[in-house]
Amino acid sequence: MNVVNMKQFSGAKNLKAFFDIETTEGITIKGFKIADGKNGLFVGVPSDQDKTDKGKYWDKVLMSKKLRDKLTEIALEEYSKVADDK
Repeated sequence: MNVVNMKQFSGAKNLKAFFDIETTEGITIKGFKIADGKNGLFVGVPSDQDKTDKGKYWDKVLMSKKLRDKLTEIALEEYSKVADDK
């Protein structure tokens, strides 16, 4: 899995960047984000807002904790390169 199209974002206080991932099979999944939460930076998966409960969001990509941790490690490493360039 590779992080592609990492783009810094400055339009919201806690949202830091958007990125896509490409799997080893060549599938690209778009819409991941890096945000700054109360425990530091984290990766958010693409999600949709609930149509009836506007405060609720549903993840569009599900993965194991082990895979999510690996994605977070890769994405934050790539983000640090992009953030250092600015």
